[in-house]
Amino acid sequence: MATAVMWFRRDLRLADNPALLDAVAAGDGSVVGLFVLDPLLWDQSGGPRREHLAGSLRSLSESLGGRLVVRRGDPVEVVRALAAEVDAVSVHISADYGPYGRRRDAAVEKALRCPLVSTGSPYAVAPGRVLTQQGSSYRVFTPYFHAWLEHGWRQPVDAPPDIEWVDAKGDRLPSSKVVAGEGAARDQWEAYLDEVAEYGEVRDRPDLDATSRMSVPLKYGEIHPRTMLADLARRRSAGAEGYRRELAWREFCADLLAGHPDAAWKPLRPEFDKMEYDEPGDAFDAWCRGMTGYPIVDAGMRELASTGFMHNRVRMVVASFLVKDLHVHWKFGARWFMQNLVDGDLASNSLNWQWVAGCGADASPYFRVFNPSTQAKKFDPDGEYQRRWIPELGTPDYPEPIVDHAEARLEALRRYDAIR
Repeated sequence: MATAVMWFRRDLRLADNPALLDAVAAGDGSVVGLFVLDPLLWDQSGGPRREHLAGSLRSLSESLGGRLVVRRGDPVEVVRALAAEVDAVSVHISADYGPYGRRRDAAVEKALRCPLVSTGSPYAVAPGRVLTQQGSSYRVFTPYFHAWLEHGWRQPVDAPPDIEWVDAKGDRLPSSKVVAGEGAARDQWEAYLDEVAEYGEVRDRPDLDATSRMSVPLKYGEIHPRTMLADLARRRSAGAEGYRRELAWREFCADLLAGHPDAAWKPLRPEFDKMEYDEPGDAFDAWCRGMTGYPIVDAGMRELASTGFMHNRVRMVVASFLVKDLHVHWKFGARWFMQNLVDGDLASNSLNWQWVAGCGADASPYFRVFNPSTQAKKFDPDGEYQRRWIPELGTPDYPEPIVDHAEARLEALRRYDAIR
């Protein structure tokens, strides 16, 4: 009897999973479900991120009747060994377009004695599918968005009805109290759809519990963007259209990173290689700990440390503060985010940091320097968000500002003028 291996990665679900459909077909319904706990990724993840992944894996295993095989180790050795143990006819994956993922998959394919079959991706439109008339990737979002819409995507597909999940020896699943996984993601999304019409009006308010927080399920593939786009297509509102643009921005970032792998840590605009930056020292440490003396910045950093999440508007404010008030290279902030964010996605993280730093594609102009005090008054008008995360605010225990924003802004502009 034929058996195929479904190697789950960023697709921790059964519905709308083309790779799983191919695995079922190749194995005549007999499939081994595998997840590899890669030390290279696991060891760099913060506690909240590990908790969510563990919760999602437990949920997926329950969907497989408890037969998800989780093994720790080098993916090349783990996948090769399991495929040999079950005499697999093929190993099936969703494509990974990240720099590490591509190298890893090429090494796995070389080590296997059976085919490694890649089907689908974590995106509605896979990176490299939308090109300019010159055959290159887009560097500006709006034309990319229009081409992305014109390209379109397939409709979601149901989970395979009949799968015989084959058991194999695995390592103990990590413990977690987090409710995560495909069912939780779908419930979260369906609940948010009732609020999506108001997306444009409340998306920038960290004091309101008004965001979908779907970046986390999307990161782990607990839901596919095609599913979300199909639901949004049935909603006629400016909010739904705005939300769809944000899904497209996520795919724009993935497309950029796939075409420019060095953009994970190097600026897309090469002139920024000459930018003068300060070494991360005490000021960087204060930023990480949420002790800069700027409440909106500190609230965001403390929310991140406590929950592994930060509101998107606040992410922009704290990123601007690090790069343009403290004059620290954006890559240090990007690495801190990747370590601590539950939804840490390399493409979205690095390219959004580059957007704030002014050195990426379609970037915010460098001379746009967020004033943290003005941002706080506009988007947290009653100070509720700041007080939530800074209980000592307004007392002698809260530090004075570590820099003068007006002076820091002028210094940032001076440094920018030097590379123009």
